[in-house]
Amino acid sequence: MLVMILLAVNFKLIGKLRLPKKVNLLLPLLVLAGLSAVYFTFGQPGFYGEKVFVVMKDQADLSLVDPSLSIGDKRAEVYSTLVQEAETSQKDIRAKLDAWHISYTPYYLVNGLEVKANAYYRMQLRNRSDVARILESPQLRPLPQPAQLENSDQVDAPSEPSWNLSMIGVDKVRSELGITGKGILIGQADSGVDGRHVELASSYRGMDGMDDYNWLDPWNSTPFPVDAGGHGTATLALITGKNIGIAPDAQWIGCVNLARNLGNPAVYLNCMQFLLAPYPQDGDSFKDGDPAKGAMIINNSWGCPVAEGCDSATYESAATALEKAGIFLSVAAGNNGYYGCSTVSDPLAIYSEVFTAGSINEQGELSAFSSLGPVIVDGSGRVKPNLLAPGEQVVSAFPNNTYTRADGTSFSAPHVSGVVALMWSANPALIGNVELTQQILEETAKPYTGTMPDCVTDTSTPNDAAGYGILNAYSAVKAALDVK
Repeated sequence: MLVMILLAVNFKLIGKLRLPKKVNLLLPLLVLAGLSAVYFTFGQPGFYGEKVFVVMKDQADLSLVDPSLSIGDKRAEVYSTLVQEAETSQKDIRAKLDAWHISYTPYYLVNGLEVKANAYYRMQLRNRSDVARILESPQLRPLPQPAQLENSDQVDAPSEPSWNLSMIGVDKVRSELGITGKGILIGQADSGVDGRHVELASSYRGMDGMDDYNWLDPWNSTPFPVDAGGHGTATLALITGKNIGIAPDAQWIGCVNLARNLGNPAVYLNCMQFLLAPYPQDGDSFKDGDPAKGAMIINNSWGCPVAEGCDSATYESAATALEKAGIFLSVAAGNNGYYGCSTVSDPLAIYSEVFTAGSINEQGELSAFSSLGPVIVDGSGRVKPNLLAPGEQVVSAFPNNTYTRADGTSFSAPHVSGVVALMWSANPALIGNVELTQQILEETAKPYTGTMPDCVTDTSTPNDAAGYGILNAYSAVKAALDVK
């Protein structure tokens, strides 16, 4: 097929290019040889096909989940409702895909399926009355060898509390209130985690060798937490790091959704489902998920742009479901602030159900890269971010027991995750009450007094640069203690 296409293109060019006949006849073969050289040199040879993410029209109705249920019962009810809806509504389309001998993976958190489908089958799926829409699900060819660790700006381990912890009052929470995050479980979906790093080894829930329900790597099926990129280790250590973390006595479980820094609608869902209802590494998310083992707080230092197949509505039902289950979603605003306002544009950061963090530097100024509101991609005009947290020149852990200095709202979101862990540890009655937790964080934020971007003309609180202000761990934990 490729040769035929190249020949057709070549013959169309003959009259225009006036090349010798022999050259014209050889040209497609030369091009094919060049493409073959690239194909067999970069990535694993093979045919990996086209995939799409099929979103079903019917999504689970969670309005009947009783809000008065205990947090454990509520999570179980949300999980069972989601699974039942997906199993029922996908029955016909799965039967059709089986008849076509087409491979697919079903999902429940967003009721949909990732399908290996060419243009013809895409058309057939698009015309089904039970399908809402079809998204691209771009695939990366496997590497010829395992990914190597990226270089980092290595620094020495901090010998005293870093500026980022002092700015938000974590030192006062420890010295005056004695709260360190005990009893709280963090869910981390990122490039991975170095489970042997001195900052993170002791807080891994699977530290005693029980990796089932605690670690999932859909990319490379690693049995124990590893991190080929370093980003996940750096973000998680700011939350539960033994020496540099905000909530060092909290525990964590992890999942790999960005092994090569490019995702798609399905790979992100793999981890969101696992963190809601973990299952064994060789298990089935529909049958083996255990919501009782799921994370209380999920840190999301990533976004899913159009280039990865997402649209503004891709994870809206997922964000709603996770909030219904009492899970707090802390999300990075993004790093496109250089381009002006309305740059908080990618899921999950755009949703009202999540708490979106922008970045501030040590001098108290909004980071130039920090994405700005309002959210316009979904037509809501929603104010984002919710607030600012340290995200510029922040020192954190890096794989192989090293440390790095990094920039990005990716490092702001973990500060929020860590502070929520402190709040819920201080007062377990607040666990699962996402709405009240968000309200406390906003009401206790310190006012932002730095420079505003020119495009932000309304500087009242909240605003599209700083939200409600700057994260204040000490005031938030004190307010949490007063909740009955």
